[in-house]
Amino acid sequence: MAREFKLPKEIELPASPEEVWQAIATGPGLAAWLMPMEIDPDSSEVAEWDPPRKLTIRTPAAEDGSTNAFEYLIEGRDGGTSVLRFVHSGVLGDDWSDEYEGMTSSGWDMYLFTLAQYLRHFHGRPASYAEAQAPAVGGWDRLHRLLAPVRLGGQVTIDLPGGGRIRGEVDYLTEQFIGLRTSDELIRFHERSAIGMPIAVSDHHYGALADPQQRAERWQHWLAAAIDQGDQA
Repeated sequence: MAREFKLPKEIELPASPEEVWQAIATGPGLAAWLMPMEIDPDSSEVAEWDPPRKLTIRTPAAEDGSTNAFEYLIEGRDGGTSVLRFVHSGVLGDDWSDEYEGMTSSGWDMYLFTLAQYLRHFHGRPASYAEAQAPAVGGWDRLHRLLAPVRLGGQVTIDLPGGGRIRGEVDYLTEQFIGLRTSDELIRFHERSAIGMPIAVSDHHYGALADPQQRAERWQHWLAAAIDQGDQA
């Protein structure tokens, strides 16, 4: 049976409303913390376009009746900061699992934290985005052991095949996410076994990156090796 859902979020951001708008409503901005996509203000999916105050996007209903709406409300604060109030709402179809709301809610917590980290540490630098996933479901404990010790504020080293050595600080840590911040990247590992999907990694690289697709392939090889090593342990 279809059911409605609503996921409200609020976060203070170290940027002006105009800077936040650039991050949520433009292709280059979205690539820096979420994923590459373009927003056409004249599209039928854009229900409200009021820069730099409010953006609302509503997707068409799918065959199963599911719909999604994304509302961003930006308010300026003293000192050049802003508060972003975000609501993801809609209708879930019959085929959506019971875990969808919880995982989506925790996912938005991570993405909005990543937005704040981007604005705080990398704002104004061009971003390239790469993503990859493990070859099979499972392996989160193995990934923890490979990166150990995984603790907030701790240092992690990754030798990426053909991509050099990555050294970063654990800046985000929950049961479903491990986030790393380096001098030029925000890297996020996603645990998705609850919805039958393998571990994924997203890599926001700030500055020149010759080939994001090659970066994605290197991450895919690294994840595959990490899972295989865990099986052999």
